[in-house]
Amino acid sequence: METFNEQQLLLRISWMFLLLTGVGILIFGLLVVVFPRIAGPYDLGLLRALGLATTGMGLFGTVITLMSFKRKERWAWFLLWYYPIFWIAHLVGGLPPGNDHIHQVVFIVISLLGLMLPFRQFFPRKTVESQR
Repeated sequence: METFNEQQLLLRISWMFLLLTGVGILIFGLLVVVFPRIAGPYDLGLLRALGLATTGMGLFGTVITLMSFKRKERWAWFLLWYYPIFWIAHLVGGLPPGNDHIHQVVFIVISLLGLMLPFRQFFPRKTVESQR
């Protein structure tokens, strides 16, 4: 059985992984807004708009991670599943940024770890005592 300190450590590691994912998305979005050509040879206005939307996604994910996820609010755990879905879609669809896709695999792994490590804290097992 895990001790309280182990649970705290797992939660801390998990929110740091999710924070890293959110900050990575936020930084990429800002870079696309400022330097849209890094995302590809497409319409610059469209790229800036997508960069701004990506910046918002990273910002919201970061705030949700730092506020609600850290407090173990279940809705935040469900909502942050957007991160691995986002990165898997980019990997499978061959979407930007970049052509190496290593960063996408890294973000998929750390976001999945961030969501799975504290699973029992968000969804504790029902015990005989709690059913009474």
